[in-house]
Amino acid sequence: MKLIIPMAGRGTRVRPHSHTVPKPLLPVAGTMIVERLVETFIRTMDRNIEEIVYILGPEFGNSTKDPLRKMSARHGAKCIFRVQEIALGTAHAVYCARKDLDGEVIIAFADTLFDSKEMFNVDGADSVIWLKKVEDPSRFGVAVYEGEKITGFVEKPAELISDLAIIGVYYFKDGAKLKVELQYVLDNDIKGPSGEYYLTDALDRMIHDGKLFKTATVDEWLDCGTLSAWLETTGVIVEKEAYNLAEQIEAFAKQGTKIIPPVYLAKDVTLEGVIIGPNVSVERGCVIKNSQLSHSIIREQASLDGCTLAGSTVGAHTKLTKVNGEIHVGDHSIITTNNIKK
Repeated sequence: MKLIIPMAGRGTRVRPHSHTVPKPLLPVAGTMIVERLVETFIRTMDRNIEEIVYILGPEFGNSTKDPLRKMSARHGAKCIFRVQEIALGTAHAVYCARKDLDGEVIIAFADTLFDSKEMFNVDGADSVIWLKKVEDPSRFGVAVYEGEKITGFVEKPAELISDLAIIGVYYFKDGAKLKVELQYVLDNDIKGPSGEYYLTDALDRMIHDGKLFKTATVDEWLDCGTLSAWLETTGVIVEKEAYNLAEQIEAFAKQGTKIIPPVYLAKDVTLEGVIIGPNVSVERGCVIKNSQLSHSIIREQASLDGCTLAGSTVGAHTKLTKVNGEIHVGDHSIITTNNIKK
């Protein structure tokens, strides 16, 4: 089975970090967003992922491709790259992988993470759509359903017709049939209100053609699409994975550091005179001294001294000295001040 991951977006809502790293490659507690997505499929699907197809923007080079190649190899999957030259919507993004749309395929947009305690069985369905019950369906595309059978799709409904939001994960028994409908949507210039080509228009055509669509509901759906969502999701994951910090708490206490769980600490971080936590993720190679951190993400090889941060995201190889409050700073930055306030 193939896993197709559209990830050509510019990730503007997680800037400044997406200026140098595509959003799906940003870390959540030590693991790239896209790798967590792949690991979830490996854990919850009843089929093996043999190929992973990444749909990238034209400007994405080897600094993006190399981590994806290595990650695919770690999970025993062939790695394929396709390019979306211009962002024209979800249907167009998937169609950019038309050479790979044959046989069983899963399509998963890399904006969100999900989890389920149950294994997913896709037998007997032409398509399966992953859904999550939400309080405000008007913010999402939703599935209209009868029992486990989906009868239609509506983008951001003004009236309550369904409370099951589409999370951006789809299974197709025959990718070639989807390709035909995507081609129809593009050739006939069928666009949504935003002026983009929607994947749901192709799915509607498949339903009207008699294809059987079933639901798969998830226990957890986590967003990484904005800075605040990335921070919140990181906190949820750090707490959920319940890292055993007993040895680190004892060892760092000798350097005058207090750890307040839940916290993720990579193995090779340096902490001296620090109060850290809760809900903090510190990636590999960071050096933090005389600082207090909570509800923050510190990316790899960053250096902090004399800082008090909360609700902050600090880029890789960045050096901060005497910075206080909330800050979102990209890679390779140098800031020395005590005047930044929340």
